[in-house]
Amino acid sequence: MEAILPLIIQAVSGMVGGGIAGGILKQAAMSMLPKLLAGGIGGIAGGSALGSLIGGAAGAATGDAGSGLDLGSLIGQIGGGAVGGGALTGIAGMLLGKKG
Repeated sequence: MEAILPLIIQAVSGMVGGGIAGGILKQAAMSMLPKLLAGGIGGIAGGSALGSLIGGAAGAATGDAGSGLDLGSLIGQIGGGAVGGGALTGIAGMLLGKKG
């Protein structure tokens, strides 16, 4: 369970980031399902890549030790997931917008 929970957090925050990016960017004129899928995939990728960087900095600032579910790692997973989900949704929207 402790290994699955970060992936769920990253996917959900990626979906939120993808929905926000899809609402802001006019190029991402897709229906809701592709936005959520791209956001979830980008959230897991971004949360894995950026989560340790953001989480390490936030963990050091708050004084948290490096466990899997401390405040710093949660902030990193949410932030990295939202950024990754928004970025992948924006890229997918631009590619699908040029295709149509």
